[in-house]
This record gives sequence, structure tokens and C-alpha cells, in this order.
Amino acid sequence: MTSMTGQPDHYFTAAPASAEERRPVRMRLAGRDVEVQVAGGVFSPGGVDKGTAVLLDEVPDPPEEGVFLDLGCGWGPIALTLGLLRPRADVWAVDVNERALDLTRTNAAALGLDRIHVALPEQVPDDTRYDLIWSNPPIRIGKPALHDLLRTWLSRLRPGGHAYLVVSKNLGGDSLQRWIDTELGLPCTRYASAKGFRILAVTSPA
Repeated sequence: MTSMTGQPDHYFTAAPASAEERRPVRMRLAGRDVEVQVAGGVFSPGGVDKGTAVLLDEVPDPPEEGVFLDLGCGWGPIALTLGLLRPRADVWAVDVNERALDLTRTNAAALGLDRIHVALPEQVPDDTRYDLIWSNPPIRIGKPALHDLLRTWLSRLRPGGHAYLVVSKNLGGDSLQRWIDTELGLPCTRYASAKGFRILAVTSPA
């Protein structure tokens, strides 16, 4: 994706300069046929990417209620799925990309999901704690930034809480598993492996 300045837009750009070109797409989320809005300048602008699809296919069912987090929400497929599956849960959809947040907000409203809270990272209260995190983390921001990101948000799991992260095997899924386990001191296992992706399961000690 290239902006009007000739510089590439990244999905982790705060304010993409490229044309938005918002468009509706029909797809299946949480066992339902839905219509959502997608646009350029965000992660996976054409629909659900392969990694997120693997995550949604492989993860165990979420708790009936609680506080959940979609870290790096893009246009919202993970947050929307959580909201559709568990309407009594509070779901935080967090991203640095303003366009992605606006799309997630629009999609949640269209589906009647009024317990999805869409926010920039700095807008989330520091004392918010999560029972569950589902994330396709932004691997391409680079290892130091990714480690800082995960160090911040995984530390906000409640005791006994779980995080499920999808990471391409070719982009360091196995090394990330070791780093979480050894450097963060959080038990991290390979929950599943499919289509070249690892699903890492992180547990916060009770």
C-alpha cells in the first residue's frame, strides 16, 4: 500500500495517508454470515487474513463472560468474533491505526455489539485486566517493539487468564514462544499448528 506522498503505508501507521476506499464485504464470523466494512491502509484490507483465520479456527471457546482483549484489532475480525460469541463479555479492541479503529467501531455498531470498546493503547486504563487475549500480533514492527508490546499487555492478564497468539512459523513463532516463557516468565506452549502458523498459549499463574 503506497500513500499519496509516495511512501508506503504500514498497517501499524497511526494515520494512513493512502485513500481509504471503504467497501462492504460479506463473510462468516462466529458461525454467522455478516457484512463488514474494510478499507485500505489497515492490516488485511481484503478480509480475514490466513493467520487470523487459523487463530479463530483453533482456539478454544472463550469464557461465557469476562474482560477480553483483541490486541492489534485491524478492522475487527477477532473482536467482532468475541463479541458475537459472548455478548455478555466486555471486549477491548486496541490498535495504533486510527482508520482500523474507526472500521472496528463501525462494524461493531452495525452488528449491535455495544460491549466492544475500541481504543488506542494509551486510551485503555492502566488498571484494566483481562481474562482472555486473542491476538494476531504485529510481527513486522520489529522484535524490540514487539517484545515491548507483549511485555506490556501480557502482564495485564488476570491470574489464571489466558492469551492465544498466532504467529507464522517462518516469522519466529518458535523463538517467540521461548522468549515469552523464559524472559517474561509466563508459561507458553504451542497450542496448535496449522497452515504454517503456530498458536501460542500463554497462561498467567493463578
